[in-house]
Amino acid sequence: MFRIESERELLHAFRSRDRKFVELPKGTRFPLFIQDYLAWVDPYGVRVFLVFTAPGGKQPRGIAFRRDQQGDTTLVPQLCDWCRTSTGAEIGLLTTDVDAKRRVGVNLCLDLRCGERLESMTNLAGRSVLDGTRSLLERMARFAREALGMA
Repeated sequence: MFRIESERELLHAFRSRDRKFVELPKGTRFPLFIQDYLAWVDPYGVRVFLVFTAPGGKQPRGIAFRRDQQGDTTLVPQLCDWCRTSTGAEIGLLTTDVDAKRRVGVNLCLDLRCGERLESMTNLAGRSVLDGTRSLLERMARFAREALGMA
């Protein structure tokens, strides 16, 4: 669990290039107490935002993804790279800019509600959600570190 005191602190979790795109959900009140991570879709459905802390990390990190045009996914089953969900979720390519010339993408739940899906799957299987949540946060952190160079 982590706490974000203000909108300014939340914005500083994002890379400077992404801050101009961050639009908080209406009615957001501070301080925010965040269990594992916070994700939300902008009002236009174009972007999805993620704020998390890596396991053992102190500083929250934010990623602003674009929900790029999705092709016809009815023919090919999709699997979320983070929560490993394949059914009951809209899964597609989320992208983010690395720099002015490069963009990276990853197949994820388009609403980033991976934690809820993971909790449901582990509860149905009679397993603890703690290990799954830790793995989910590790995958998020690995993407941020390896694809975006975020420490």
